[in-house]
Amino acid sequence: MFPEYRELISKLKTEDAHFSRLFDEHNELDQKIKNIEANIALASSAELENLKKEKLQLKDALHVILTKAS
Repeated sequence: MFPEYRELISKLKTEDAHFSRLFDEHNELDQKIKNIEANIALASSAELENLKKEKLQLKDALHVILTKAS
């Protein structure tokens, strides 16, 4: 996610608790979605869609923080 901001992401993860929390939540959702798609975990299609929407909202919020910080 956002390879062009790799160094800034590392910096913000240690210096900005809000960014770090959002980043961790995004990664957790990403793993949940992967597990559902791989049939490791179960969820309805509506639940999966909601998880994907939530993940996208987090990604958008992270991008806003990254662009302001760069």
